[in-house]
Amino acid sequence: MNERGFELRLMNKNNFLLQFSNYLIDITPKYISSIKIYKDELCIFTKKSSLINLIKLLKLHFSFKFTQLIDICGVDYLDKKDRFEVVYNFISLFYNFRIRIKILTNEYEAIPSISSLFSSSLWLEREVWDTYGVFFSNHPDLRRLLTDYGFEGYPFRKDFPQIGFFEIRYDDEKKHVLYEPVELAQEFRLFNFSSPWVQVK
Repeated sequence: MNERGFELRLMNKNNFLLQFSNYLIDITPKYISSIKIYKDELCIFTKKSSLINLIKLLKLHFSFKFTQLIDICGVDYLDKKDRFEVVYNFISLFYNFRIRIKILTNEYEAIPSISSLFSSSLWLEREVWDTYGVFFSNHPDLRRLLTDYGFEGYPFRKDFPQIGFFEIRYDDEKKHVLYEPVELAQEFRLFNFSSPWVQVK
């Protein structure tokens, strides 16, 4: 395919996305806050109160058939009031089309669980809860998944220290694993930054 053919194909896809987004806004004006087309992908921003109804419509309506949940992930924008962005990725195998739904929230507000619509979300919501601390209401089993049961904090947050709060080691004398606060004590060292490869004239 030549360059012109690729541009036409891209333009047709953008036209389709634009028509699809306009149709979606026409039939669900209350559920959608805004729509963006970014890099040939349709991103829908919605509110927490509209999430379940919007996803139910996208799954069951014949014009959409987004019957497969691919992923739920989070993004942390530390400087914003609603610092977390929860992203739902869906695919319609019937129409060979992908869509992305985004919700903004903070660490104090809960997002409704979509586990009644997609059972695969049980695992994915637990992962977002464990790593970002975003709470999902009506989730039947919201507990730690990737970190240890006694883990403090949420490791994917931007304000979480890279070294963590505790270090883990096995003690041969006590014959079990110990959790100890991280200590980065270091003796004073004087660094000499002169290079040994400098030529003397």
